[in-house]
Amino acid sequence: MRLNQITVPAGDIAASAAFYKTLGFRQIVAAAHYARFEAPEGDATFSIALDQGAVGGTVVYLECDDLDATVARLKSSGIAFISDPKDESWLWREARMRDPFGNEICLYHAGKNRRFPPWRIDGRQA
Repeated sequence: MRLNQITVPAGDIAASAAFYKTLGFRQIVAAAHYARFEAPEGDATFSIALDQGAVGGTVVYLECDDLDATVARLKSSGIAFISDPKDESWLWREARMRDPFGNEICLYHAGKNRRFPPWRIDGRQA
């Protein structure tokens, strides 16, 4: 299986679409209740759907080759972060933010540890 896309709720499609375009996603579908985007790199897609209800526990993970530079660029574009880049005990460097509807977004850099951490069950190494 390959991941096709992730859809998260949005209270305001226009505000959320603008936010994700600022992150570098390219919008490929636009409707009053829905927007879909292509990832800046690779072939993954991502979408938002109108939802006026409560915010769920969705966390979207977006890998960055240069996390610190990406965070600096986004901050200069007006994006607020809830945590700055930090080295985590699971060997990922992460920074976190929320989209306009409150969905959490984790920007991270993991390198080989994304798929091949030292504690990988089958013991394979990259």
